[in-house]
Amino acid sequence: MTITNVNIHNIFTEGKLKAVASIVIDNFIEVHDIKVVQGTDRLFVGMPSRKTADGGFADMVHAIHNRARASIEKPVLDAYENYLAREYTEK
Repeated sequence: MTITNVNIHNIFTEGKLKAVASIVIDNFIEVHDIKVVQGTDRLFVGMPSRKTADGGFADMVHAIHNRARASIEKPVLDAYENYLAREYTEK
């Protein structure tokens, strides 16, 4: 599995949610609403989710293995960092 494109959008400056991203996998499948979240120790990626009947949230997409999660998380976080670097450089 290769992430062939990452699009960072909806940047947030307040709160733990920092951005929303979309990815393309193997130029074949697109996944929207991936969240970039500031955790206690580091940024991490939250998978698309929906609200459940009891008010909680359930992931609509999830990585089965840590290797799969890393292959999604690294390109998304790299794209987010690059986006921020471009934003600050252009100002």
